[in-house]
Amino acid sequence: MRRLAPRPALAVAATLAVAVALVPLAYLVVRVGEAGWARVGAELLTRRTAVLAARSIALAVVVTTACTVLGVGSAFLATRTDLPLRRAFAVLAALPLAVPTYVAGFAWVSTVDGFAGFWAATLVLTLCSYPYVYLPVVAALAGADPGQEEVARSLGKGAWRTFTGVTLRQVRPAVAAGALLVALYVLSDFGAVSLTRLDVFTRAIFTAMNLGFDRTGALVLATVLVALTALLLLGEALTRRGGARYARLGAGARRPPARHRLGPLRWPALAAVSALAALALGVPAASMARWAAQGVSRPGSLAEVAAAAGNSLWFAALGGALTLALALPVGLLTARAPGPVATALDRLAYLPHALPGLVIGLSLVFFGINVAFGLYQTVWLLALAYATLFLPLAVGAVGAAAAQAPPALEEVARSLGRGPAHVLRTVTIPLAAPGLGAGAALVFLTCMKELPATLLLRPTGQDTLATGLWTHTSVSAYAAAAPYAALLVLLSALPTWWLSVRTGAFAEGGG
Repeated sequence: MRRLAPRPALAVAATLAVAVALVPLAYLVVRVGEAGWARVGAELLTRRTAVLAARSIALAVVVTTACTVLGVGSAFLATRTDLPLRRAFAVLAALPLAVPTYVAGFAWVSTVDGFAGFWAATLVLTLCSYPYVYLPVVAALAGADPGQEEVARSLGKGAWRTFTGVTLRQVRPAVAAGALLVALYVLSDFGAVSLTRLDVFTRAIFTAMNLGFDRTGALVLATVLVALTALLLLGEALTRRGGARYARLGAGARRPPARHRLGPLRWPALAAVSALAALALGVPAASMARWAAQGVSRPGSLAEVAAAAGNSLWFAALGGALTLALALPVGLLTARAPGPVATALDRLAYLPHALPGLVIGLSLVFFGINVAFGLYQTVWLLALAYATLFLPLAVGAVGAAAAQAPPALEEVARSLGRGPAHVLRTVTIPLAAPGLGAGAALVFLTCMKELPATLLLRPTGQDTLATGLWTHTSVSAYAAAAPYAALLVLLSALPTWWLSVRTGAFAEGGG
């Protein structure tokens, strides 16, 4: 693919977009710098910090590994085999993305006695997070060139050697991208680890801020999360070195790959995917039904739930629009003018993604009070928090969509005298619209579920489904919490279903 000539205006716009997303990191640097090196060293060079780091890293490694295995395996079964009820499973495998970790955590804690600790948190996070790997791998498998696999089989390689030596190599970028999102999500998650009482960085930060009133100590711990994120980004970048080619090798009509016949493994495979769906979706659904049966919600709750649902939709839509607007120049720069500047901006956009929402929220409270008072206690500050947290999700979608849009059409438009803004509006965006829609749906979904930053930054008196659910469950009012949980999962399931359809998992395969 030919690249367009680098455009300074696009680079400036991308730099400004990333600078907006890095506002919380600027606050973090300022506040930690004010504490002085002596205080920072006293906080970091302790056995407790080492234990928190080891436990956080171990949790991220175990959950990411499990999600990679489940995500790749589920994607392969959904796209490349004759699994019974394959289409139904293709949707069910993506739906756990609609279940917030605090909902799944409450479900498991209220169902299983003594559900706590490292492996409890691992189970909840794995069941909620593996769709981050499943969705991009499904899309990659649906669009991969089947000719390479057919050549490998014709040369005498068996099914397993073809899968590991050819198929996995074709989808490696999608696997790496999904695994990176899982690892960052695990490092920043608060819901699952708090409910399972697992001391990792996010829980320690929350405790220091809300119970120990040690904001400086909490922010110092947050800098360790930023350092861990930087190491993850470096490792992910190393997996992309070498200039490997993953695109289709030639022109011609696109055809679906042949489906592998599972033979006697069909029904065991169906039992395995059914068990996965039961654990990821059945337990939360049964728990919400039990919550609803425990009693009658207090009068007026339906009106409150409806208002919370309206707020959730409005806040998520605004946050998604702002996130996509900031991601557009970054993704376009990455796709059209790759190089050191584009790579650096792309990597910088990921750094805030690993920070707990609580830290993002506090930093923007400080920003609103001291720098942009006009934004304080408005929905725009909350939208900025969403954009900061979820910018990488949109950047990846924009970059992938722009990479698939032929740059020659943009060059033709520019040669006819059209300006950059006109080309962007009439050529680039229409060509990339399906991918941009998928990115917007993913960001909208994650904004709907976000809790800590929403608790801090929502305008006074305007609850969302997430904050209403948290308020009721924190005082064990499970019957009152049930409508919030059910509606939150239902509304989140709609964009999740659309994303699963967009991946191409429903395409018919060859025999």
